[in-house]
Order: sequence, then structure tokens, then C-alpha cells
Amino acid sequence: MSHTVNQADPPTPHQDLHSEQGALRGEHPGRSANPVIKVADLAWLEFEKPDLDRAETFARDFGFAIAARTKEALWLRGTFAGPPCMVIRRGHASRFIGPAFRAAERTDLDRLAAATGHAVRDIHVPGGGKSVSLLDPSGLPVRVVHCGEQLPALPEQEPLLLNFGTDHRRTNTTQRPPREPSRIQRLGHVVLETRSFIRALDWYLDTLGLIVSDFLFLDGQRRRGPTMAFIRCDQGSLAVDHHTLALHLGPGTGYVHSAYQVTDLDSIAAGGEYLAERGYQRSWGIGRHIQGSQLFDYWRDPDHFMLEHFADGDLFSCDLEPGWAPMSASGLAQWGPPVTRDFLGANPSPAKLREVITALRDDNELDPARLLGLMKAMSS
Repeated sequence: MSHTVNQADPPTPHQDLHSEQGALRGEHPGRSANPVIKVADLAWLEFEKPDLDRAETFARDFGFAIAARTKEALWLRGTFAGPPCMVIRRGHASRFIGPAFRAAERTDLDRLAAATGHAVRDIHVPGGGKSVSLLDPSGLPVRVVHCGEQLPALPEQEPLLLNFGTDHRRTNTTQRPPREPSRIQRLGHVVLETRSFIRALDWYLDTLGLIVSDFLFLDGQRRRGPTMAFIRCDQGSLAVDHHTLALHLGPGTGYVHSAYQVTDLDSIAAGGEYLAERGYQRSWGIGRHIQGSQLFDYWRDPDHFMLEHFADGDLFSCDLEPGWAPMSASGLAQWGPPVTRDFLGANPSPAKLREVITALRDDNELDPARLLGLMKAMSS
């Protein structure tokens, strides 16, 4: 039986929040006409932390495997073949260093080095490799890397066999997902905050060849341009993650969260129970996003960095143009618990206040109107 939408139906909380609407005349195209290179994927993220033992304990509980460990560095990986997901180096304080993107070809590093005036250098990564080190317009270190060897695949956490309506795939047996860590398959994306949103966005598109999947804008301020972009790699007709990088305007600069793919919803849920039993802090979840459609669950590590388990994300090829939608807290999920203040970074603190004051005084894209618009969006 078909369902006809009644135009008189009251609007839902998610009306107009899905990004099927496109750009208006003259708006940002969401891609560069002639990028220097086109990176293939996000390779890994780099952190510093003073306690590598504590970092390894959380990493195993969250579902990472250990690719390598020395006195000064911890390399984490997923089950998929490829590069590591993360490197944590010993440092005096806990901080995010920056992302590393994977070059499609070794020669891309030479092209990037020639265009930017930086050198191609050796990197100390399991299997060896080369890199070009850059700074984005926010001052964040960004590497582009090409690894000499790929890590081999590890055993997978198998998805559960599900029954759907009259499609009975499982009979005479029960479902008992084990209470164990969600086994990380791979690094999916990183979200960064910047006070120079358009400059940073254009840099990633022009330099690394990324393309925008979805733009978000502030209510009543669309004519001033977007304030958030979900950005994917351009691999032509090959469909890739809806976003590999997300950027949003804000008073801070740097890391917001990173996301790691796991097998399915049961892996997310059972792994979340495992983390909760060990006293870790859930930031927000479980739910399903709008932009990207991922099933999600967000957690804080002992150093208060936010990490996400996700499954079932959207895949886009290069021929989809960017969608445009208003930014709002209620637009972050199709279903799930209400978004938390912790996830939004809205918990007041002296450090946050200093961050806002500094941002408003500096020469950047965050002015009082933008700040008020962001505050309104995160409460709507």
C-alpha cells in the first residue's frame, strides 16, 4: 500500500534538515577546479600523551589493535589491511598534533612538495614511508604520506545474521553478541574546528583535492556563506565515505572528534556496554546521523578526547553535488537521545570563555553575529 504525503501534515523536527536541497546561484561550489593533488583517504591521526600505558589500555578497550609499541610511541590499527589508524607519541601534555592524509601515488608527494615549497622526507611508520609536512590556514600541522608497506588484515568481528520480516536467515539459534570491545575496522573521519572556516575549507579543496558532500549554514545568515562542511575524497566513480574531514566555524582551533568504523549496530552497542562497565564516559549516543547517515556512539578517553564508533555510513561518488541545510542541534540525528552539552562543547568553563574572547578580538571569521548564530543553532 503506497503512502501519500498530506501537505497539511504538521512539520516534523527534521523538516528541511536533510541536505537534498542544492546551492543557490553564486554559492560556494564545494570543489576546486584544479587541485594540486587528490588524496585517496585519511591515513592516521597524530597525538601526544604523557602516559602511553593508560593510552594503550583505553585503546584496547575501545577496540584498536596494537600495530607497534616503543618507549616513545604507540601505533594503533584496525582490522582492515592498510596503514595504522593513529600514532600516540610520548609528550609532556595531552594534545592533538594533526591529521595525515594518504597520497594516491608516490609521485603526488613530489608534485605537492614542488607546489608548496616543502620537502619530501622519510617518516618512521611501521613498514616505512615518505611524507610532506604542511600547515593549514588555522596553523594545524597536516601530513600527506605514502607508506612503503601496508599492514595485513586481522580477523574480523563478524556481523550478526538478522531476520527481516519474511526473510528468515536465522532459525533454531539465538542471538548472543559477546560483551567485548567493538573491533575497530578503520579510521573513518576527523572533525576540526577553525576560526578561519572559508580559508581552511578552500585550502583543503585546492591543496588536497577534497570535495564537499554537505554544507550547513546559520539561520538567517545563508548569504554570508556556510559555517560547516562535510568533505570527502575524490576518487572519481568509486564511492567513498560521505566525509573524511568535517570543518566547522567556532572559537576554537583543532580537534573535535574522530570516528572509527565497526561492524554493525550490535558491535556498537555491545562495545558501548563494555566501555560503560569500565567506567568510561559516554558523550552522546546511540543514534543515527543525518549528514552521512552513520549509526553513532561517542565516548571520551581518559584525556577527554572524543572518539566515535560508527557503522553503516553513506558512500558518495564524485558526481554528487553538495547539499545545503541549516545548522541546528536537532539536525544532528534522525533518531537517538537528545544531543548532549558535552558533545556540543557547550559546557561553560574559564578556558572556553577565554577562547571566545580571544577569537572575537582576533582577525578571523568569527564575529558577534556569527557567534550568536552558532549559539542559537546549538540550542535549536
